[in-house]
Amino acid sequence: MANVSTVTMRIFRGTAENNEMVNFRVPVREGMVVLDAVLWVQANAASDLAVRWNCKAAKCGSCSAEIDGFPRLMCKSPVEEYGNTISVRPMHTFPVIRDLVTDVSWNYEVNKKIPPFTPSSKDASDPKPWRMQQEDVERVIEFRKCIECFLCQDVCHVLRNHDRKDAFFGPRFMIRAAALEMHPKDSLDRRPLLKGEAGVGMCNVTKCCTDVCPEHIHITDNAIIPLKERVADEYFDPIRALLRRRGGPKKG
Repeated sequence: MANVSTVTMRIFRGTAENNEMVNFRVPVREGMVVLDAVLWVQANAASDLAVRWNCKAAKCGSCSAEIDGFPRLMCKSPVEEYGNTISVRPMHTFPVIRDLVTDVSWNYEVNKKIPPFTPSSKDASDPKPWRMQQEDVERVIEFRKCIECFLCQDVCHVLRNHDRKDAFFGPRFMIRAAALEMHPKDSLDRRPLLKGEAGVGMCNVTKCCTDVCPEHIHITDNAIIPLKERVADEYFDPIRALLRRRGGPKKG
């Protein structure tokens, strides 16, 4: 071990009420990521260390944490990108269960509140394959790359700093709403939900959610801003609102 370079891992241990940052010296090997270092600690120094992970390929979204204060996937964070000491904490926005594991169940409750994809009765009964423009396909596909790591939820100032889970669904669910609202074959109008309970107006477009997305989804530019525009057109443009009321409810 004397000839092997090491790194000090400062890992959050305990619960929300009783916790401390504990130091562990971990031998570094080529290509090592933060998750490797944490699992080394679990295997060699602290067998009761609680950590959530699965694929180790940045596709399951399980190993979300805050590394040196920045929300990232541990499996996508090379140790060599950091200094001699690396701090690892659980996501701040969600309740700590123990060590690096947080309770993200609130997100799944929010997900239930968004009406699912609903084609028109005509489209649903038509046996022919749907025809869609490539532009529409690409727009929807981007949002469906989300792996639900909830890093965007963690970094969102509305949820993180103000704990307004009662008023804002968060970036992840703006993505889901956008994927449905922008689908050319979806027939529902979710603008009342977006303006109301989902709270799209709470976002002030800082783009911090886009910065942390491991799938590089343009959350702010391609999802939240277009949803804001749709809501503004419907509820804050008097001429368009009048025309739409005369013509009946239509999806924008």
